[in-house]
Amino acid sequence: MSEKILVVDDEVSLQETLAYNLKKQGYEVFTTGNGTEALSMARDIQPDLIILDVMLPGLDGFEICRILRREMTTPVLMLTARDDEIDRVVGLEVGADDYLAKPFSMRELIARVKALLRRVRLIREEVNHTEGQRRAQKNEILEFDNLRIDQTRREVTVDGEVIPFKPKEYELLTFFAEHQGQVLSREFILERVWGWDFIGDSRTVDVHVRWLREKIERDPANPRRIITVRGAGYRFEG
Repeated sequence: MSEKILVVDDEVSLQETLAYNLKKQGYEVFTTGNGTEALSMARDIQPDLIILDVMLPGLDGFEICRILRREMTTPVLMLTARDDEIDRVVGLEVGADDYLAKPFSMRELIARVKALLRRVRLIREEVNHTEGQRRAQKNEILEFDNLRIDQTRREVTVDGEVIPFKPKEYELLTFFAEHQGQVLSREFILERVWGWDFIGDSRTVDVHVRWLREKIERDPANPRRIITVRGAGYRFEG
């Protein structure tokens, strides 16, 4: 199935040129020059990539990107007529994945598009692989000294006592246990445990980690099981 690309640019000639060249590469292309319509189309089409001009009538590209980033993880390649570092920084801060200043060569744009889509494919493959591994492990019992996780019963035992866990606490603990010894960033944890469409920030992970420590650590103030790796995230010690 062809990957879908939404092109948002109010310059009709450029819009047509982009559509023509992207279709030659085998992509399914949708176009619009209106910011409000772009939001509606993105929600309906669910494209694999969005090429988004900064300067648009009505909603500008920054605001569109900010709104989309709250709703989906589709990569965004932003275009601008200004080669301004401030624009690039703002674009990246609101969630753009890449930035290209006009005028640009079509060869460079196509290369950027391919790189972004390749990254998306790799992420999806990794997610599918990890989910497959997790499904295969559901019937296993994970044991770490005084901690026992029965994935069939969704039951956690600490020092022989069954401890009640909220659903998300259980999912986070199991995720840690399945990745013991690995340093996991907060962003990675959010994506895998809460999902791509989660609206929130990394403090959500910190709060849930604190709750987990209160339930599984002998001394929550000096954790030995879920270790904070400064500037990187967390590591589960089995």
